[in-house]
Amino acid sequence: MSSTPNTVSGLPTLSADGNLQRYLSEIRKFPMLQADEEYMLAKRWKEHGDVDAVHKLVTSHLRLVAKIAMGYRGYGLPIAELISEGNVGMMQAVKRFEPEKGFRLSTYAMWWIRASIQEYILYSWSLVKMGTTAAQKKLFFNLRRLKGQIKEIDDGDLAPESVKQIATTLAVSEDDVVQMNRRMSGGDQSLNAPTRQDGEAEWQDWLIDDTDTQDIVIAEADELDHRRSMLEAAMQTLTERERHIFTERRLRDDPVTLEDLSKDFGVSRERVRQIEVRAFEKVQRAIRNLATQDAIAQDKASERFQADPE
Repeated sequence: MSSTPNTVSGLPTLSADGNLQRYLSEIRKFPMLQADEEYMLAKRWKEHGDVDAVHKLVTSHLRLVAKIAMGYRGYGLPIAELISEGNVGMMQAVKRFEPEKGFRLSTYAMWWIRASIQEYILYSWSLVKMGTTAAQKKLFFNLRRLKGQIKEIDDGDLAPESVKQIATTLAVSEDDVVQMNRRMSGGDQSLNAPTRQDGEAEWQDWLIDDTDTQDIVIAEADELDHRRSMLEAAMQTLTERERHIFTERRLRDDPVTLEDLSKDFGVSRERVRQIEVRAFEKVQRAIRNLATQDAIAQDKASERFQADPE
């Protein structure tokens, strides 16, 4: 590849004092991509370093970036900066996206967008320097939501039973909950307290909803079902022994050791490893073939629709 999409020229920008609605209207002008078009653009980037393909992939997902960034407005940072950081995450997602795996770019990119925005928020909040581990980051981004659920919205320390409940829910220590709450509670106010002198805006207007919208939930569920069905179909190409070893070594949260499998089949550990590698390669080939067939089928369906839209 000749370059990497760390920056993409020609992207719309939103300045700190810019008009958000104007920006949102501008990014809506970029067309959404069909699955087959997205696949071919991603292939052009990975195989030929096509910067134009990168530009189309990124701009077609700017609405997704803005939607995710809007969910983090409650942390008091300029929305322009959150969107900018989300766009950086989007570019990283395009850089690492592997279209052969059979899922859509948006599903993969959501993780990178959120991660980029969350890292920026943690870095920007001077009062939170403890959010370095995955558990602490999870605590930081969920503490206020959980406090709201258990009606703990006042200043001061949490009740012991509330500390225990939050610590159990997020799988962190009770001390972490107490310390994080103290660091974040300095700015807590009544949810109905005005944020402007004219009294038209209240703190509750800035609360975020961390849950995904219904369309994202349905899309992700459909995508997961599709990937599972492709994996199940691909595994049909394996022999019974290959399927067992592949399942035990690649699909379990706690993989079985080569030693244990070698005893089960009466072969050496090296032989088990070879079978595992061969099975994995067969599954990869099968999934690539299925993805190609899906793309061809979608392309034909699109052609039929264009020829006879009714």
